[in-house]
Amino acid sequence: MATYTGPDDLSGTEFIETNFAGSVFREVDLSGTRIRGALLNGADIDGVIDGLRVNGVEVAPLVEAELDRMYPERTKLRPSTPDDVRAAWETVEAFWAPTMARAESLPEEDLHRSVDGEWSFVQTLRHLVMATDLWFGQAVLGRERPYHPLGLPATFITNGADLGIDMGADPSFAEVVAVRAGRMTEVREFLATVTQEDLDRVREPNAPPGWPSLGLRAASACLRVIFNEEWAHHSFAVRDLDAMG
Repeated sequence: MATYTGPDDLSGTEFIETNFAGSVFREVDLSGTRIRGALLNGADIDGVIDGLRVNGVEVAPLVEAELDRMYPERTKLRPSTPDDVRAAWETVEAFWAPTMARAESLPEEDLHRSVDGEWSFVQTLRHLVMATDLWFGQAVLGRERPYHPLGLPATFITNGADLGIDMGADPSFAEVVAVRAGRMTEVREFLATVTQEDLDRVREPNAPPGWPSLGLRAASACLRVIFNEEWAHHSFAVRDLDAMG
């Protein structure tokens, strides 16, 4: 498959009678895209979907309802009270436990293998370290430099080195598991004594060059981002482990 990458801004471009069959669009911005008279047979779309309409029907609520039906644990990941956030984290640890046991039984090379160009299992865990550092260490606890060198940022975060992340790191599965376990323990211990006041308190915007982007956020909102990240990337990890057989 030919690969196109580049800084070109194609926003506002009109594609007419163009054959995209079998194409892969990765980390692209399709906001506001209008598709007319298309053949989408067998298409597979994954991403942040809000306001998408297919044949006049808004898709996102239907997708969310179906995902909740298929994976009822998702309904526990939108907490607003201290007891609910503790239950949400217990849910996160519960669905990761068998998957981690499964991964531990695999050869090291499989844990570093990419499936269809996606992150490997080890890279997925590294990204969750980064997500926890970002949305918990910085956004909730207010630490200036909470980022572990082995964390893996999303592609839109281009200043990883400025944050203290080793962008050339290639750690072993065991090394990443140790870091990840430490981060999960920190979250668990924080939630064990969290109060409603703690959850509702609005955090001040982060100082650059940190993430998330500038904005006032309650701790509860930041924690829900972490829960969503955990569920989504666990789903991706299981999908790819299944594909490896």
